[in-house]
Amino acid sequence: MKIAVIGCGYWGPNLIRNFVQSHKIQELICCDLDPNRLERMKNLYPSVEVLSDYKKLIEMPDLDGVAIATPVKTHYPIAKEFLAQGKHVFIEKPLTHSHDTALELVKLAEEKEKVLMVGHTFEYTAAVNKIKSIVENGELGKILYISCIRANLGLFQSDINVVWDLAPHDISIILYIFGITPISVNSQGKAHFKDGIEDVATTTLNYDNGVIAFIHSSWLDPNKIRRTTVVGSRRMLVYDDIEPQEKIKIYDKGVEVPPYYDTFAEFQFSYRYGDIHSPRIEDYEPLKKECEHFLACIQKGACPLSDGYSGLRVVSILEAASRSLQLGGRSVAIQGLKSMKRKFKNNGNGFLMASSWK
Repeated sequence: MKIAVIGCGYWGPNLIRNFVQSHKIQELICCDLDPNRLERMKNLYPSVEVLSDYKKLIEMPDLDGVAIATPVKTHYPIAKEFLAQGKHVFIEKPLTHSHDTALELVKLAEEKEKVLMVGHTFEYTAAVNKIKSIVENGELGKILYISCIRANLGLFQSDINVVWDLAPHDISIILYIFGITPISVNSQGKAHFKDGIEDVATTTLNYDNGVIAFIHSSWLDPNKIRRTTVVGSRRMLVYDDIEPQEKIKIYDKGVEVPPYYDTFAEFQFSYRYGDIHSPRIEDYEPLKKECEHFLACIQKGACPLSDGYSGLRVVSILEAASRSLQLGGRSVAIQGLKSMKRKFKNNGNGFLMASSWK
């Protein structure tokens, strides 16, 4: 296949490295406005072509698809141009900067019968897929709440706040593992260095089944933290992405309420302290699996795991969180989304499309 990567700044080179290594790629083109970045890519990978104007890619009839790793507000116009010309599109998270633009791309991809995939890399990690299996098997019992912390000192973004920068990872993980969409969002944060761009925030996802999820995002923390805690009625799980070996730990701990009691004086909680178990997980590079999945979906005409609908749900939640920030933390309903559980239909030409949305 012939693929182009647009944007060779922070994340683009990682995509380029994986595409260069893929046996499915016959020709790779790197595109960026900065000639120094292009020169660096050419030095690292002499086989790639380089371009400064991405519009020249649109004129290439043999180009199969593009991977977009540019600033968020450019995702929509660039992706729309390529989808309209019948090219497959991969976009780094978040999909776009608004629900309406994300929905338009999803509809356009279906109309053109082209792959639209979002870079929710954590959906391709062994650890997150292991957690999904554990939750679905009922090992933790009834899920009570989820807590996510994603913090570091920097990197400060100039065009998006910390929620749009860091929270998409945690939101996509939660949606992927639990398969349901929250009904409302609360978000509180503070902009300490640049007006209008919050550098620390806490976002709360509220579900109609009683589950609640807390997401703390910060560019102002002395330590790098990437931790998710899932508390169930039977067991508790901690996923620490910084941990080199035992990324997942399952705690046989919990609180039990006495089945009956005659007086309030007899009422006492029972606390259970059991063993800690760390399941073995497969070791591989998630980004490599993500890139290979995009190429395989192009070849097979299949719907990606992190498809346009997945990106739409995340963007809708981010948009509601931004609205809540403006309203000082008031609850904002998430409109126009169904359950995340996918149902696929075949359009008659062998191309699978997700139909679970409105």
